[in-house]
Amino acid sequence: MALEEYKRKRKFEQTPEPPAKVETKAGHRFVVQKHDATRLHYDFRLEMEGVLKSWAVPKGPSLDPADKRLAMQVEDHPVSYFDFEGIIPENNYGAGTVMVWDVGTWQPLSPVPVEGKYLPGTEAEAAAMLAKGDLKLRLDGKKLKGDFALIKMHGKRPGSKGNEWLLIKKHDDHEVEGYDIDEFDESVLSKRSLAEIAGDAGSAEWKSRPTGGGKLKAAWLADAVAKLDRKKAAASKQKKKQKQLNTAEDATDAEGSKNKISVSPENILPIAAPQPTTKKKSISSVPSASSAVLVFDMDGAVKRAMPTAIHPMLATPVDDAFDGAEWLFEIKWDGYRAVAFIENGKVRLVSRNQNELTPRYPELKDLPKFVHAKSAILDGEVVALDEQGRASFSLMQQRTGFRPGGRRAAANADVPVLYYAFDLLYLDSYDLRRVPLEERKKKLASLLVTGGSVRYSDHYERQGKALFEMARAKGLEGILAKKRDSIYQERRTSEWLKIKITHRLECAIGGYTEPEGSRAHFGSVVLGLYDGQGRLIHVGQAGSGFDQRSLEEVWKLLKKRETKKNPFYGEVEALRKVTWVKPELVAEIEFAEWTDGASAGSGPKLRAPVFLGLRDDKDPKDCLLDEGQRGEKRTTEN
Repeated sequence: MALEEYKRKRKFEQTPEPPAKVETKAGHRFVVQKHDATRLHYDFRLEMEGVLKSWAVPKGPSLDPADKRLAMQVEDHPVSYFDFEGIIPENNYGAGTVMVWDVGTWQPLSPVPVEGKYLPGTEAEAAAMLAKGDLKLRLDGKKLKGDFALIKMHGKRPGSKGNEWLLIKKHDDHEVEGYDIDEFDESVLSKRSLAEIAGDAGSAEWKSRPTGGGKLKAAWLADAVAKLDRKKAAASKQKKKQKQLNTAEDATDAEGSKNKISVSPENILPIAAPQPTTKKKSISSVPSASSAVLVFDMDGAVKRAMPTAIHPMLATPVDDAFDGAEWLFEIKWDGYRAVAFIENGKVRLVSRNQNELTPRYPELKDLPKFVHAKSAILDGEVVALDEQGRASFSLMQQRTGFRPGGRRAAANADVPVLYYAFDLLYLDSYDLRRVPLEERKKKLASLLVTGGSVRYSDHYERQGKALFEMARAKGLEGILAKKRDSIYQERRTSEWLKIKITHRLECAIGGYTEPEGSRAHFGSVVLGLYDGQGRLIHVGQAGSGFDQRSLEEVWKLLKKRETKKNPFYGEVEALRKVTWVKPELVAEIEFAEWTDGASAGSGPKLRAPVFLGLRDDKDPKDCLLDEGQRGEKRTTEN
């Protein structure tokens, strides 16, 4: 019966996958297969009880204990599937390309530690742990090594199939902080990338255990190879630096050359700013006072005194990327929003909540040197980049010495920051907020000298979907879509849209639950979002994502805010006793999708929420439950 579901889902006369057969010989191998099907994911399989126990891991396994990977248990696979690498034909279950990403052996660990260490366990213990939903194991593979835990998530919600687990790396000598699985796109068997396997017609043949089919000479193969050849060619182009567009005419003369998109680490830094009429200038060649010459004739520009405060224009979240000639598309930077006021050779940085940021980032004091203006107001993002050139919010917290609740340690000067400018609101006595966005960005590109502490945040025309897919491939937060003719409105508007690759949002904390088992302090934080009437609506609990240090720090902050009054409007669905707190703390949460509440009127709930940290730059009242999200089911883009 173990392989009945596997057999039921497959047409073995059409697919090169091996037949269903339970092995009698016991083994302890494991395999991880990278699978480009409807969504790219990794299949984690353990040889056990004559089959391969299997889980689909959307983000793939990680060697970083901080990563708690969602793992969806799927049907058992035959042991002969262990070294399957190739193409599953279209119109078949799991259609797509399969790569053997890692192989090795595994052993169960006894659930009872001895002197704080887990020792090798028995077959009976492994079966018992699997049935209980808490399997501890040790891997010895070519890429994955060390101790792991597979933990079943028992909190069922509407729509849940009860097959959600978490795959977590334990702390040991093999852990790798900041582990990036995308750096290892090579088969341990054939040394080919996924794209190379996809483009190889021979990959459609079952190599290790032929089933009599040989090469599949079918129409789907030619189509699949042609399609994946195009993907491979596009991936190759990504690695080449995009040539800087010198003039707007150059960008539009050749249809095939405009709107090229590259988000490789070297090009995600906007060294190729779209400069409409001028070449990039060096600092020494920039005149000191000519920026206002062409400002007065920009439609919408108004001569007035420099504003002393700006409330940033905010984007409305939407689920899906799109294309459109009336839109400009930008990378979404995961940092701290900051408006830069430049005057008399000095800069003042102000957050979206009107907090002074200038002392936090002393290295940005030279920003005026790179702006060709006497006075200007820029809108942008302060970011810390990782080694791949990606903005990292975690690094930003380290850089500022952030501690939960606004407490700060000494700033870590070893984590540098940059300012990515994406909008120009004021320039040399002229207010540009009513100038169309495209014209504002052209002017910004012409007066900004990329270098030192400042970068120009490039934009791309028409190809939102392509930029989104490339941002996804590079592990970025998402993209922004902005109406090219939009004026600057100091509020949230649908003229600007944000499309996040992972579902992430900020929630107000309105309570906490009792701890369970050996966990200290509390079990989870109770989360809420404010609706259009200013009522705090319960959206779920987050218990994962904490380590011992953050548990203690957050616990101390929660205790100070305890109250007998329930801050939530409506029903709060929690399995354990809740202690209420004043909703003064904001948590950043990552989650899988939205689900319906367990009862009518209880509102939507976050599925598999993970605590990422506290945000001291956000007001709890800004944690909004958008009408478009209410009751809506959304699937993760990962």
